[in-house]
Amino acid sequence: QVQLAESGGGLVQPGGSLRLSCAASRSIGRLFSMGWYRQPSGKEREFVARVRSDGITYYADSVKGRFTISRDNAANTVVLQMNSLKPEDTAVYHCHATSGSEFWGQGTLVTVSS
Repeated sequence: QVQLAESGGGLVQPGGSLRLSCAASRSIGRLFSMGWYRQPSGKEREFVARVRSDGITYYADSVKGRFTISRDNAANTVVLQMNSLKPEDTAVYHCHATSGSEFWGQGTLVTVSS
């Protein structure tokens, strides 16, 4: 089992930036693919970004060029740097880890509004 705890959400104006962090309760080492999903109010959860254990990254088309995912295995964290935020980025952002089994964090709310 691994617990995931997100932080860094909040209210930001369009065009602004936020940095989300996900802390794992134990070593993620080389065993986990780590990622972020988001769920806008009233909509289904959707993929945002993922970083494999070998460092290869994947992004949803809607965030390419604006968001950057990174992981620090020594610190057991994964970070999502979000730039040029748009109102349509408003959602609850969930951290996700997988290595056979799947683990989810509780989520952190990001609101992009003027």
